[in-house]
Amino acid sequence: MSESTSTENSKTPDNAPKESNVDQAELDNFNRLSNTWWDTEGEFGALHKINPFRIEFIRRFQPLENQSVVDIGCGGGILSESLASAGAMVTGIDLAQEVLSVAKLHGLDSGIKVDYQLIAAEEYAELHAEEHDIVTCMEMLEHVPDPQAIIKAAALCVKPGGWVFFSTLNRNYKSYLLAIFAAEQVLNLVPKGTHTHEKFITPAEMDAMARQAGLYLRDSAGIQFNPLLNQYGLNENVDVNYLLAYQKAV
Repeated sequence: MSESTSTENSKTPDNAPKESNVDQAELDNFNRLSNTWWDTEGEFGALHKINPFRIEFIRRFQPLENQSVVDIGCGGGILSESLASAGAMVTGIDLAQEVLSVAKLHGLDSGIKVDYQLIAAEEYAELHAEEHDIVTCMEMLEHVPDPQAIIKAAALCVKPGGWVFFSTLNRNYKSYLLAIFAAEQVLNLVPKGTHTHEKFITPAEMDAMARQAGLYLRDSAGIQFNPLLNQYGLNENVDVNYLLAYQKAV
């Protein structure tokens, strides 16, 4: 869920990448909850419920079979495993070490092959420029200090003409009420403290950063999320959770 970042400090493992685009509090929070990642009715149950619709959105534009994919901010591997199950060759990268360990262990149990790596997106992009057919970065940009650096890294990773898919949260009063007040504080659908409203990104801000990185918007969709009515799916409303499909210039 979150690639996170860290300034160098005593909490950073000796073998962890030393990168600046990390919020250590975000990393600590996700690591603390790592053992609940694959509990479909637990604190990350919402991710499990929306995951099929993320796959559906990607497949509108690009088949996954035999495609090279890097999943930036892969977390415990929910999206990564689904991409691999659909026939893609998947690399999942993250900086939350304990969460990444959960992803690797779950992959051993499921038998679904994903190459998980503890590495920052910026560093990975420098090593693997224009290697991938598809790049995904879902529910992650709102957790880092510099989302534009991640968007640039995603654009660098993908081949010319390839696809980059983002999902994040819009920044407005409605998103605060639904994603933070209702989801975290009232309904306990996601762990308290998961989101910071000031870090949410409007679609216009996203598109400006993406264009600067050489990515061009092809389509968008909102993620319908109503746990009270048990309704989940895709629609055209990008007021709260939204998905964006970008293509890199050839």
